[in-house]
Amino acid sequence: MQLTDIDNAQSLVALFLQRADQQGDKPFLTAKIGGTWTSMSYAEAARQVCLLAENLRGMGLGDGDRVVIVAENRPEWCIADLAIMAAGLVTVPAYTTNTESDHGHILDDSGACAAIVSNAKLAKVLFPAILKTGKARHVVVMEGVSTAQSGAFDLHRWSDMTRGDAAAARAAVEARIARIARRDMACIIYTSGTSGAPRGVMLHHGAILQNVEAASELIERDLGWDDERFLSFLPLSHAFEHTAGFFLPLGLGGDIWFSEGLDKLSSNLEEAQPTLMVVVPRLFEVLRDKMMKAIAKQGKLAEFLLGRALKLGEKQVAGTDGLLTKPDELLLSVTLRPKIRQRFGGRVKALVSGGAPLNPEVGGFFQAMGLTMLQGYGQTESAPVIACNYPSAGIKLDTVGPPLGGVEVKIADDGEILVRGELVMLGYWNRPEDTANAIRDGWLHTGDVGHLDEKGRIKITDRKKDIIVNDKGDNVAPQKLEGMLTLQPEIAQAMVAGDKRPYMVALIVPDAEWAHGWAKANGETFDMAALQDLPAFRSAIKAAIDRTNADLSVIEKVRKFAFADEPFSVENNQMTPTMKIRRTFIRDAYGERMDALY
Repeated sequence: MQLTDIDNAQSLVALFLQRADQQGDKPFLTAKIGGTWTSMSYAEAARQVCLLAENLRGMGLGDGDRVVIVAENRPEWCIADLAIMAAGLVTVPAYTTNTESDHGHILDDSGACAAIVSNAKLAKVLFPAILKTGKARHVVVMEGVSTAQSGAFDLHRWSDMTRGDAAAARAAVEARIARIARRDMACIIYTSGTSGAPRGVMLHHGAILQNVEAASELIERDLGWDDERFLSFLPLSHAFEHTAGFFLPLGLGGDIWFSEGLDKLSSNLEEAQPTLMVVVPRLFEVLRDKMMKAIAKQGKLAEFLLGRALKLGEKQVAGTDGLLTKPDELLLSVTLRPKIRQRFGGRVKALVSGGAPLNPEVGGFFQAMGLTMLQGYGQTESAPVIACNYPSAGIKLDTVGPPLGGVEVKIADDGEILVRGELVMLGYWNRPEDTANAIRDGWLHTGDVGHLDEKGRIKITDRKKDIIVNDKGDNVAPQKLEGMLTLQPEIAQAMVAGDKRPYMVALIVPDAEWAHGWAKANGETFDMAALQDLPAFRSAIKAAIDRTNADLSVIEKVRKFAFADEPFSVENNQMTPTMKIRRTFIRDAYGERMDALY
């Protein structure tokens, strides 16, 4: 296989079929079925893709029609995505956490003609949205949904849709994709809607192919390219996992294993033994906390080693590691590091963080533990990867690294990061004004604020629209403060505010595990609402905020705080599916409470 295959490919499907012919019976998609990890080969995946594509066309769907996918991460998700594109149609991924209203917005906005859903639980939310919008004349069900009767839409079994004359289907797909160009639309991925209704981002084949080619070059140059295995954990409906967790492994001819979920992630890591994994920062924070607690329980020697690791991580982040830190490197290499590597399967080359800013302290922890951390940066509108840290550029965890190959970046006069290249979206679906505002003179206006360091690495300070300007005109980056607050063991989640105000305030969600321990130690019943009324409990949270304040400037310090009634979650619309807080929705719920802090 050659990287030129990716550069020369005219579509994602053309690249896939080429890889399928090259890899043949080698594993491509692996999932646990009936308690056993079971693999689907590249050849079998290609057979199913072509048959499903032709059966979708047989329904009467035509070029450019949109098809929604509602399914958890599983082999059939990838088959469906490729088949939709192979049929000349456009994929519209939807989150499994979507409400009926969310599905209704996407169906209505995209004008979807069909949908593919995995099971009865997800169908129960999707079907009412289809009925209310009158969209999606056809629905393909993977399993667990009766197709004995159809009403407002036609139901089709997945097993029926992947049957037929495989050779004829392959020939028809090849003839069709020969007409697909890199600038043709591949998918519409809806933004996570952190500040309003999700917008459909139109990504063309070339945008994702450019991402895959640039990332593959990075891996080949800095990590070595050889039998790559990815563990898929983030939702495939998110642009980051869609490109970096699906099409990148495909481009590398790799094997994708599908995680069973957060509660089984630790065992899945050890079983799958991935070489690469893409994860959002929040998961790294959770893993770091769990590892630190587990190490602390192992006695004084383990605690001492953890302390050395944390100090080393701080020096690596600050760039002050060198000859004087070599003894610590050697000590950790024969003590903690082998155990930590084994918890990640023992073969991992790099952990890639994206989707939100990674706190340097968290990244430094994993670096100190001997795991290569590559923090990336991007957004759905850029397919999505713009930049990434990598060893040969000098990993600096308070930056997101230099732009990938083929990507131009410049900083506007007001500090906004602008991006140009094949990776830039076609625009927002049915939103010409938003498109014209986002792409000007060929440059994507990211809405992020930052600068380039002396080595051309991007350092992001915050979202342009999220920047807090206090009553004196000083700028404060909320994500930095929130990230530091949630590193405290007492605090699980936080949102800060202070726009046009004299000082910063915070809305706090206490860490449930810590609160349970505090209640036990203080002879109190564990009831989060009742605990928050106790002066001693408030004092403990205030102490955590004060520790954070010690490392902040005067204008950044959090002066007062209030408690949230419940954790921020996807279910209450206060978190996106990729674990970013939705400020607008949290303000709607707690605005008066936070205003009362002034």
